[in-house]
Amino acid sequence: MTQSDETKISEDRREALRYALAIGSGAALASALASPASAQAAGDNTLDRIRSAKVMRIAVLPGELPYFNKDLASGTWSGMCIEMANDIAKLLDVKLEYTESTYGNSILDLQSNKIDVGFALNPTPQRALVVDFCGAVFNHPFGAMLKKGLEAKTWADINKPEVRIAVDAGSANEAVARRFAPNATIKSLRSRDEVMLEMSSGRVDCVVNALVLGLTAIAKNPNLGTYKILQSPSVAIPSSMGVRRESDKTWRDFLATWIDYNRGIGQMREWFIKGLSLSGVKPEDVPVELNI
Repeated sequence: MTQSDETKISEDRREALRYALAIGSGAALASALASPASAQAAGDNTLDRIRSAKVMRIAVLPGELPYFNKDLASGTWSGMCIEMANDIAKLLDVKLEYTESTYGNSILDLQSNKIDVGFALNPTPQRALVVDFCGAVFNHPFGAMLKKGLEAKTWADINKPEVRIAVDAGSANEAVARRFAPNATIKSLRSRDEVMLEMSSGRVDCVVNALVLGLTAIAKNPNLGTYKILQSPSVAIPSSMGVRRESDKTWRDFLATWIDYNRGIGQMREWFIKGLSLSGVKPEDVPVELNI
């Protein structure tokens, strides 16, 4: 590393700390930006290890847009969660190390100390028994893909016997449909591909699913219709970051502060929309009511 590079990093860190102090988050970020030697005095924890090794280990999930995308030709990773990880790594002046995984295995990877943070995880009560979560990156809303000509704004609008709904069996999509549209005619199919086939062939009127699934499917095939976040009630499941459970909560609390800060300045939404664009979703297609 050249002297100019070291000077630039030092300036970047001072600038980050200055802004954090300005919004009242200085205590948490100042601790994270302190020298490694000072941090070690507080006891051994994940943040100490990361800053000592100069490496932050993360799980990456192939094909899980908008969160993760791997360029097969170059091996380069992109997506919302890669943007997030790069920002954290820059702030801590460390490099990233990738471990290919899945949503379920990310929890096991945390427990077995293979990774330091798992991204895009739903903080279910079962998972919270074994790992810690860092607060909501955003609340992932549910709604419906509607065939052309069908209008719906609330769950009541599709909760009718004459409305045919397709869902993938055993998924959160099916659970949401059966809870909030129990009077509709619900077709439970084996896979998402079968669900999309039913929709494209006109054998169902709508598909209940989470926003990301709906937007990316329509980006690939605009003839499927339109996607609407349904209200009354608003249904959403948090997307969070998971960390290994340890007695010292410094790492978890630092990430929670980082999440709150980047949500507050609108950076999370920017990263989310950028990730969606990798699937062909245009910024104007993202519902304005998305709270991120």
